[in-house]
Amino acid sequence: QVQLVESGGGLVQAGGSLRLSCAASGSIFSFNVMGWYRQAPGKQRELVASMSSRGNTNYADSVKGRFTISRDNAKNTVYLQMSSLGPEDTGVYYCNVEQYGLGYWGQGTQVTVSS
Repeated sequence: QVQLVESGGGLVQAGGSLRLSCAASGSIFSFNVMGWYRQAPGKQRELVASMSSRGNTNYADSVKGRFTISRDNAKNTVYLQMSSLGPEDTGVYYCNVEQYGLGYWGQGTQVTVSS
């Protein structure tokens, strides 16, 4: 019903920036929450940032001031602008959509920050 395609991951040096994109297709309703999660090796998946179709946002404390989430509702696309990256930001980043009690996940994109 809903498919998510992520892009923008890669290798970046500490202090650098990356911009992740996630395009949703299928049965997208008018109200939903799109977000980014990440999972580091040996760690649990954690919420990085999320944004509702109405514009409400929330961020993990560890990324506040460094990451910015945005979305284009007309394109059903969510972005994550990541700045001042450090090795602690390394992990697989997953796009997520929640709507009407249903959740969907992208395949994930690897972000590696080298020192």
